[in-house]
Amino acid sequence: MQNPRSILITGASSGIGRALALAYAEPGRTLFLGGRNAERLAAVAAECRAKGALVETRVGDVGDEAAMKTWIEDAHQMAALDLVIANAGVSLGYSRDYDLAPHTRTTFAANVDGVFNTVHPAIRCMTGRGGQIAIMSSLSGFHGLPSSPAYSASKAAVKSYGEALRGLLAKEGVSVSVICPGFIESHMTARNDFPMPFLMSSDRAAQIIVRGLARAKARIAFPFPMLAMVRLLALLPAAWSDLLLRRAPRKR
Repeated sequence: MQNPRSILITGASSGIGRALALAYAEPGRTLFLGGRNAERLAAVAAECRAKGALVETRVGDVGDEAAMKTWIEDAHQMAALDLVIANAGVSLGYSRDYDLAPHTRTTFAANVDGVFNTVHPAIRCMTGRGGQIAIMSSLSGFHGLPSSPAYSASKAAVKSYGEALRGLLAKEGVSVSVICPGFIESHMTARNDFPMPFLMSSDRAAQIIVRGLARAKARIAFPFPMLAMVRLLALLPAAWSDLLLRRAPRKR
């Protein structure tokens, strides 16, 4: 969508979500921003208002299905939504010290259920009227990573879901884009103590995403060198990819 006037963004208190809010903030735009950290979210809202946007905020968890439904429907009533960005998510890493089962459920609650809880009300609001939905996946969704099995699986799930929704909703006038970034500077990646190739600032990532959404691209995947690497990894025989992944650095 070239010029969305009413935009809802989850996970807007930091990282890519914050950068997207600031990138879209301008006079004549209404931004509905959600996040869990009230102080940081208020600061982002103030920055967006200073740029001329009308801003409404909601502090809460995307895992709360009923609350998300109410928020999105209320936002749509206030200013019919043109663009909804399901950005909120977590990256918890994994180590042998963790209990895999609750770790996986916690990750899926945010990264998968949180996307569903954002996307489904948005679809109901946009069906027949039109609009655009963007789902935040990751380059790690192209191949399972032993360093973060829950994270890569959750991102693969929403990547596939978004790709399927794009075809399903096209006849309803709803465009769906899947965003697959590599390493981005954020509170989450700041905890990583291993090399992160092609690390990109959240502001630069937001520029790429905004440009891709304006063109209604099916997939917005970047940076290219990392995209090429994960695509190659997915194409390699399993024995080769296993060997490469065993040598890769792990999250802690």
